[in-house]
Amino acid sequence: MDFDAVLISARKERMLKQGYWQNKTIMQSLHEAAEKYPEKEALVSFRTENKQQISLNFKEILALTNKIALGLKQLGVEKNDVVSCQLPNWWEFSLLYCACSRIGAVLNPLMPIFRERELEFMLKHAESKVFIVPKQYRNFDHEQLANKLQAKLETLQHVVVVNGLGDNNYDQLLVNHGLEKNLEALTQLDDFHADPDDVTQLIFTSGTTGEPKGVMHTSNTLYANIVPYAERLHLNENDVILMASPMAHQTGFMYGLIMPVILQAKVVLQDVWEVSQAVALIHQHQVSFTMASTPFLNDLANTVAEHHDQVKSLKTFLCAGAPIPGPLVQKARQILGVKVISAWGMSECGAVTTTRPEDDDERSYHTDGIPLPGVEIKIIDKAGNVKPVNEAGRLLIRTCSNFGGYLKRPYLNDTDADDWFDTGDIAYQDEQGYIRIAGRKKDVIIRGGENIPVAEIESLLYKHPNIAMVALVAYPDERMGEKACAIVKLKEPSIQLSLKDVVDFLKTHQLANQYLPERLEVWDDIPITPSGKIQKFKLRDLLQQIEKV
Repeated sequence: MDFDAVLISARKERMLKQGYWQNKTIMQSLHEAAEKYPEKEALVSFRTENKQQISLNFKEILALTNKIALGLKQLGVEKNDVVSCQLPNWWEFSLLYCACSRIGAVLNPLMPIFRERELEFMLKHAESKVFIVPKQYRNFDHEQLANKLQAKLETLQHVVVVNGLGDNNYDQLLVNHGLEKNLEALTQLDDFHADPDDVTQLIFTSGTTGEPKGVMHTSNTLYANIVPYAERLHLNENDVILMASPMAHQTGFMYGLIMPVILQAKVVLQDVWEVSQAVALIHQHQVSFTMASTPFLNDLANTVAEHHDQVKSLKTFLCAGAPIPGPLVQKARQILGVKVISAWGMSECGAVTTTRPEDDDERSYHTDGIPLPGVEIKIIDKAGNVKPVNEAGRLLIRTCSNFGGYLKRPYLNDTDADDWFDTGDIAYQDEQGYIRIAGRKKDVIIRGGENIPVAEIESLLYKHPNIAMVALVAYPDERMGEKACAIVKLKEPSIQLSLKDVVDFLKTHQLANQYLPERLEVWDDIPITPSGKIQKFKLRDLLQQIEKV
């Protein structure tokens, strides 16, 4: 594969000079960890299906990584070949990335919930040579689907199956092959040294606005985010990290797979979110940090409150993906005793802003944080002029961790000659530099020429005691141009909710009349991405279909 990561070379000299690019790969970090702490428990992989835990120290991880790299080489994987995987949070996933880095291959993580339509597009676009899947996961036969896709795709040469029963078994092909005893194979492996500016990860965007795009990252762009992120949160080798967010999503990949190796810290992987099991793992391994979306935090707080089972080791819980309701921050602080950190980021660059552990709690529910070191922010109007403080506008960022571009689609990179990347978000910034995401450019509702603050209204509606999920979207109106429709999913199907109920609730929060929704739709299901983001483009399409009926 020839990667068109055109955004790398233009800023390489500046990033190295400023010290933001580390010029390291995960294999260098793994070697350092194995040399300093060879016997330290580094990775615990918990599998829900059989309730088993597999534990590996840094020396074992390094040895297994080299075996997997040799196995990939035997399958014909060379530098810049794409290895796709659709694995849960298992040890096989973590070590697969290290092995790919060892030989210069590119790992393409794919969410386990993807099915034939999404997978066919992504595997074809990536020109994947190897596809690694579980035999079964959550009662779905991934091997069967993978074999069906291989028959369709010319570039897909091998399907490898974790827990497979045939010759395509992961352990047989990638671990227990005996190639580590082959001197010639070992010499070839030792002769290769990965370049930190080579593409190392290809990850597809969530697809909140349409067809997903393949985001290309190098070791330098990934490290440029992870290192200041860990420093901001005061994380170090003594921390124990719980990662229940999928590693096939950028959150899990960067902060549950790579960050523990960089920090030489221990990580506990949970493959299926079960809150009671999470509490047990936190106790057993004295977990101090985790990162997930707000439902995880809410579940944890409710369970601890119900069972009076304190999680005293847990110090920090970072939430990202959606605004954190103030009552949830207060509840988590009171019940769990944790510091809740608010953050905002993208697959294209990792975390961009976070609140700080030293900040007052209210910062986490009023803002999405301040920029990490190496990140610049600019909020502009349609003409490109910088907006005043506390006025919403287009959010542009210039960051040391910005991606290399979209695979085969450089015309969509949205990055100008000065390295400013258009995030597609609307935001405002306060006097202290903290930002708040106010919505997506395409999510803006313009009612009678006035912009409606979508994110602010959604945040208020999340406080309604009967609403579990909400999205405010536009629908056409002949006179006003657009009006606002609130689409909600209720906490209990038996509950009755009217537009008047919604309007009255918003009025109690002093919302201006011109911002009140003029339509309500109560749905049993709301389409979301694998990372939990609401797909508003689908909501708009569904609303249009309703209008036509």
